[in-house]
Amino acid sequence: MPHTPARHAIRGSYVTFRADPFAAPAADALVLEEDGLIIMEHGRITHCGPYALVRAHLGENTPLTHYPDCLISAGFIDAHVHYPQISAIASWGEQLLPWLEQYIFPTEAQFASMDVARQTARLFLSELLRNGTTTAAVYCTVHPQSVDAFFEESARLGTRMIAGKVLMDRNCPPNLQDTAQSGYDQSAALIARWHGTGRQLYAVTPRFAITSTPEQLELAGDLLRRTPGLYMQTHLAENLDEIAAVRSLFPHHSSYLDVYAKAGLDGPRAIFGHAIHMSEHDFAHCHHSGCTLVHCPTSNLFLGSGAFRLFDALRPDRPVHVALGTDIGAGTSLSLLATMGEAYKVSLMAGDTRLSAAQALWLATAGAAHALHLHDRIGHIAPGMEADLCVMDPQATPLMAQRSARATTLAERLFTLMVLGDDRAIRATWVNGKVVHTRAEAA
Repeated sequence: MPHTPARHAIRGSYVTFRADPFAAPAADALVLEEDGLIIMEHGRITHCGPYALVRAHLGENTPLTHYPDCLISAGFIDAHVHYPQISAIASWGEQLLPWLEQYIFPTEAQFASMDVARQTARLFLSELLRNGTTTAAVYCTVHPQSVDAFFEESARLGTRMIAGKVLMDRNCPPNLQDTAQSGYDQSAALIARWHGTGRQLYAVTPRFAITSTPEQLELAGDLLRRTPGLYMQTHLAENLDEIAAVRSLFPHHSSYLDVYAKAGLDGPRAIFGHAIHMSEHDFAHCHHSGCTLVHCPTSNLFLGSGAFRLFDALRPDRPVHVALGTDIGAGTSLSLLATMGEAYKVSLMAGDTRLSAAQALWLATAGAAHALHLHDRIGHIAPGMEADLCVMDPQATPLMAQRSARATTLAERLFTLMVLGDDRAIRATWVNGKVVHTRAEAA
């Protein structure tokens, strides 16, 4: 990993938010500095603003990196992704439940090996950074060592990550099954070891209601109550067959969401992936309890699960927290630019409201930070924030360069990036005030 000193500065156009673009016009919500300067020291932004004004704070010995013709943003935030499944990406031909049985469970069984876990964690985190993603909510496997391997690599890189051991005590292969008590004990040990250590945060992680007994879900709720600031992540209402299976396993609950709520697994810092087939009662419950729903468009399209109703979730009279997720390995790209582009298309399928570029960027940065209760640390470019930044190159490919040359507004520039962009459009990624990825230039 390239070395940078404790103090560094970058110059270039940057964009950040001063308001929610779902509640205010994009022109009022976005801040654009066409020639900006961001000064970082000991992992935090100390100064930012127009270069002409902020350069007085540079000092004589501050290294300065210039990114002309690029657009700098806060680092992207992926709110739902499975690091062990990166090996199973692009597995053909199944919907959710048979896809898990045929491809995912055999892949996750390999994480009984610490070597496999470490190699995969290195690859996965490297790929996140190559795509401009600096924070993610990550599923490990049922194996405690899969969590240790992930957090060890994240700590080495300095990234702020949320992750946890998957809990599964039924309806899965025996070699991936824990018990309610062993899952509780292993999770408690991992929480003690990792939660709040450096930039690492822990999420209690029942895979979904089908693979956990009521006892396991209740013990997961007990873990949340015992340690302040923990997250909870699981899947919700992704697939119609999945919903039917939950209904048969929990016949005395009023809904899929009610299964989690009765176990104490809802509320702030509860992160529910997918949430496609939701009732109005479900949305209202999420609003009142403070849950976060994660829109995973490439995954939902790949598995044929359905179209997330983003603007229903964000209805102004009872808005629900929403973030974006790549959901590798059902998702087809770790690029949040590509995910934003697919979210735009899904918005057209799910209703008549079109997702704007500013709104998509909000869901991948500041909006996600608010949803994850990290908005005082990440998601914005402002003094005091952690220095996680993504440098986007609108001219990364000949096609992007041609289209970007015709863009006359910031909205057009952002829309071009999210429709045509992928990892090639990430010029550099900065984490904790250090450059951790720089795109290799073509010969």
